[in-house]
This record gives sequence, structure tokens and C-alpha cells, in this order.
Amino acid sequence: MQALNADEIRRSFVNSSKSQVKAVTMPAGLTELPWESLDFLGWRDPKAPARAYLVVPRADGVLGIALNTAATGKPRRGTGLCDLCHTAHKVIDVALFAARRAGSAGRAGNTVGTYICADLACSLYLRGLRDPEVPQGETVGPEARIQRLAHRLESFVARVLA
Repeated sequence: MQALNADEIRRSFVNSSKSQVKAVTMPAGLTELPWESLDFLGWRDPKAPARAYLVVPRADGVLGIALNTAATGKPRRGTGLCDLCHTAHKVIDVALFAARRAGSAGRAGNTVGTYICADLACSLYLRGLRDPEVPQGETVGPEARIQRLAHRLESFVARVLA
């Protein structure tokens, strides 16, 4: 992914009002992120932990999606699987993120959701730059997993835009 600045990120959101976009807190260390290792930019809002953001590169530019999730409740046991990167985690390290759909559907209250790594670091897990706490059963190599992530991410984006 190419490096982005705050203005480019703010202009990319498709499911937020102007006031919501203005209130977005950018990720810490934006200029120092490992851009070359990211398939998308994802972060939790440090001022509002139930809010998160995805910025996805596409052929026609970048597309930003605002997400909401439930605040973390009491710890649960077991494992969970990220729908985007298929990394297994402790169940508390996978969260259900909901995105308001773009356009009139979103204004009518329609949302779509998916389970994603709670820290939104899918790209880093796939490249071995961050280690999950749960042993992985995946036997497919990183390149194939990265391609699958791109496909699943595009499917999620399509659902937001539909």
C-alpha cells in the first residue's frame, strides 16, 4: 500500500458524514507505518474504542470505511477466526465490526458486518510480522493468504457499497 496523509484518508470515507470524518482520530505514527507491508490501513480510534476505520486501496484510489464494534465485555474462552485473513486468535482478539452501508441504504440504517482481527493487523499476521497467540493450522503460503485477503476485503467493500 502507498503511504497516505491525513487529508487523503479523510477524503476517502464513503459511509460517514462530514462531521464524522472531521472527528476521525488518525492512527498514531501515521508517517512511520510499515506501508509496504500493509494490504489496507486499519486502526481503532484511541478516543472512542468502539470505532475503527479501514482504508482500502483500489484501482480508482483509496476507499475509507468507518466501522463500529461493541466495547469489549467480559473475557470469553475459546478461539475465533478473522473473516478477512483467516488468522486464528483467542476469541477476545477477534471482533464483530459493523459498517454503515454507503449512500441511501446507510442513511436508512442498513449495515453489514464481519469478524476481523480486533487490532486490524491482518497484513502483519499474514507476513509473520506479528505473531498471534494461538497456533495456526494454515498450510498455505503467505502469498496465497495475501491474495485471499485481497479477495475477501474486496467482497466486504462491495457489500458496504451495494
